[in-house]
Amino acid sequence: MSGHSKWATTKHKKAIIDSRRAKNFSKLIKAIEVSTREGGADISGNPTLFDAIAKAKKSSVPADNIDRAVKRGAGLETGAKVWETIMYEGYAAGGVALLIECLSDNRNRAASEVRVAVTRNGGNMADPGSVSYLFNRKGVVIVSKHSGKVSEDSLLEVVLDAGAEEVNDLGESFEVVASPADLVAVRTSLQTAGIDYESAETSFLPTISVPVDAESAKKVFELIEAIEELDDVQNVYGNFDISDDVMASLSS
Repeated sequence: MSGHSKWATTKHKKAIIDSRRAKNFSKLIKAIEVSTREGGADISGNPTLFDAIAKAKKSSVPADNIDRAVKRGAGLETGAKVWETIMYEGYAAGGVALLIECLSDNRNRAASEVRVAVTRNGGNMADPGSVSYLFNRKGVVIVSKHSGKVSEDSLLEVVLDAGAEEVNDLGESFEVVASPADLVAVRTSLQTAGIDYESAETSFLPTISVPVDAESAKKVFELIEAIEELDDVQNVYGNFDISDDVMASLSS
């Protein structure tokens, strides 16, 4: 889920945690296969694959699973599927716009499942183009504050010369935004400076954000969670803006 909030769902039961972890593994593996097929198996010449593998490792995907995904994508192992990127658009409570990114081997199945999830959870599907214009594709690097070694000023010094457009404070992490073409340079500048990062990938960021109250925020989160449960869904992007006060009321 992508949007300007510090909210994270709380998983109450181990079974739910395990189920979602397995689904997340599947989605990360799928991204590796597609990146390999489109750009080759050499990570030095395929930055998208480099970042997909790095993200999988951060999520503790086993090395064997990663290796097999690369081999399938490169055509060196059987079992590869032809994944297609499909974008769907919709609206959540409070007029929040949603972009739903899928990787699927069955367009009809993906469309049906997304539509059911959206309409059953208080949302509405939108016509192609009616929502996407509210987002720009950007390169986004997330840098955690947990190490305590990175300040906003020091981060700016490292990434601005590499082409970063802005650095945003998200609470527990910093968000470094650049054009997709400058993503590799920004990531490399962090590596050179010895700054660890959580993820580096292209994303869709809203050009206009919609402030939502606690009631609408709860509905938006429930809808996004239902969509993210679908196997074909890779990412959900929203243009919601949730204040600290609203977040605090939801947390309580």
